[in-house]
Amino acid sequence: MSDTLDLLVIGAGACGLAGAISAHDAGGNVAILESRDRPGGNSALSTGSIPGAGSRYQHAAGIEDSPERMIDDLIRVAGHHDADDLTRMVATECGALCEWLIDDLGACMELITAYRHIGHSVERLHAPRSRRGQDLVDDLLRFVAERDIPIAVGNRAENLLVDDGKVVGAMVDGEVVAARKVLLATNGFAADRDLVAEYCPEIAVAEYFGAPGSTGDAIRWGRELGAAFGNMGAYQGYAAVAYPQGQLLSWTTLEKGGILVGRNGNRFGNEDLGYSGFAAHVLGQGEFAWAIYDARIHQIAEAEEEYAEMSGMGAVTWADTPAELAEKVGLDAGGLVNTVAAYNGAAGGEGDDAFGRTAFALAPLQPPFAAVKVKPGLFHTQGGLLVDAEARVRKSAGGTVPNLFAGGGAAAGISGRDGALGYASGNGLITALVLGRRAGLTAMKEIAAGS
Repeated sequence: MSDTLDLLVIGAGACGLAGAISAHDAGGNVAILESRDRPGGNSALSTGSIPGAGSRYQHAAGIEDSPERMIDDLIRVAGHHDADDLTRMVATECGALCEWLIDDLGACMELITAYRHIGHSVERLHAPRSRRGQDLVDDLLRFVAERDIPIAVGNRAENLLVDDGKVVGAMVDGEVVAARKVLLATNGFAADRDLVAEYCPEIAVAEYFGAPGSTGDAIRWGRELGAAFGNMGAYQGYAAVAYPQGQLLSWTTLEKGGILVGRNGNRFGNEDLGYSGFAAHVLGQGEFAWAIYDARIHQIAEAEEEYAEMSGMGAVTWADTPAELAEKVGLDAGGLVNTVAAYNGAAGGEGDDAFGRTAFALAPLQPPFAAVKVKPGLFHTQGGLLVDAEARVRKSAGGTVPNLFAGGGAAAGISGRDGALGYASGNGLITALVLGRRAGLTAMKEIAAGS
């Protein structure tokens, strides 16, 4: 890094890796800084699911989709917000993004047809077969290694270097790393409890289950540069982290007809809200909740590697009746018996669900019954630096910060202005990858044009 780089990437998650690959393939001299001892960040902790509206894989599967349909889906879930233009750009480019990853680079991913997940009206998620984001990150790291792009792990950028209002590099361990362009791919601020309390107070007391590097560096640097911010109250939660295993309970268990109950055996909301939107409801009723489903749903979820691993760790308790299940896991037996009976009645068409649920999938639930103890958590924030359609960081006073790009958790996302209800599956990864790729390409175009 002794010479001036074309692009310095700060952060080695999906956004930074995609940006580095794109800039390198456009002829750039690129290097990546990562503050932690290993790359991946929150991308490695995800399910690796990426929406790809209109991809060739959808066409091959006979699924009719389009960017316009995805835009409608996202607006229906999140409403209009501070980054509406980003919603349109991401929906327009995500199909091509999936094809770039799989066809051009060689990522081991496939179109998921077994489920849609929250926020999508058709099957458009593309993911590793394992449903592990680490596998996607490993692919991206392989592509980086094939290009001999250096990654300096355990090297935290202390601050950005600015000359006459233009970003010209970063300080790392007291040393200057000069760069013509800089991409902030540092993720969000969910690991900074003060920033979470300031911007996302409803989830501030929840345990943070994301990557430890999400410390809000982009927020602090952006403030110093007069950058514009957007959607700062939005976040992605997860309603069901298996306890004490610490792994995500696949939302397939709820989406296919399972329910969540408290210690009293009673439900406390509509599970249709999804894994992110329902997190605050779980947090509001107590520290823990229990997912209740059946063997048919378990069999479907076992196709997911992480669920099978969690099950193998003893997370799932089985019983032939709700009363027996309640006794085994420490719930109020009468409450659970009544809850399952009422829910099954609604699922069987005997009346409306008490919480307004309408998507019952495989319910009514049948014996044998399963239970998993879970707790809610915060995974990543969705607010950050406002960027334009080229991933350039905007100024609050107008225009953009010269030479500075942002993506992923460092940038404002597409999940609404506040709370977790606007988060659709894949929102985090798709903005990371689309903006990272766009930043790398735009940076090289600007350099070629002499700017």
